[in-house]
Amino acid sequence: MGRYRPPQPKASPYITAEGYTRLDEELKALWKRRAIVVKILAAAAAEGDRSENAEYIYRKKELREIDYRIRYLQKRLPELKVVNTLPDNPEQVFFGAWVTVEDDEGNEKVWRIVGPDEFDAKKGWISMDSPVAKALLKKHLHDDVIVTTPSGRENFYICDVRYEETNPPGQS
Repeated sequence: MGRYRPPQPKASPYITAEGYTRLDEELKALWKRRAIVVKILAAAAAEGDRSENAEYIYRKKELREIDYRIRYLQKRLPELKVVNTLPDNPEQVFFGAWVTVEDDEGNEKVWRIVGPDEFDAKKGWISMDSPVAKALLKKHLHDDVIVTTPSGRENFYICDVRYEETNPPGQS
């Protein structure tokens, strides 16, 4: 008997215009890569004994991974809603905002609130489904925010809210 895993909750369907373009380009690149892998796989299969053919085994695995990602993107892209409008109140935190916060020790952090398909911790992009983003959404400039994370509660003060920039304020 296998282990039952309940289905994951649906991720938010929102994405920035840049994020959508990036995913669309990834899908096109995967189709090109798939054609190359299929040719290499056919050549490896023609060599004979497939059970000991490392090239064949590797390419089958690579093709399986490419097909999985293509299927995911083909299902996900039509569901996504591109958000490219600015909010009425630019001092309130909404999707796409760059938010600068200060913690209790005076350390500043800059995050951009993006969709779950484009988050990147290295760039400071956090998913709108994350506990931090959920706590920040709809807050205003100069608000105090309490974030409950698995590691405990953290207090933040919102220092700055900006929109329309690909890079965080002060970086290029």
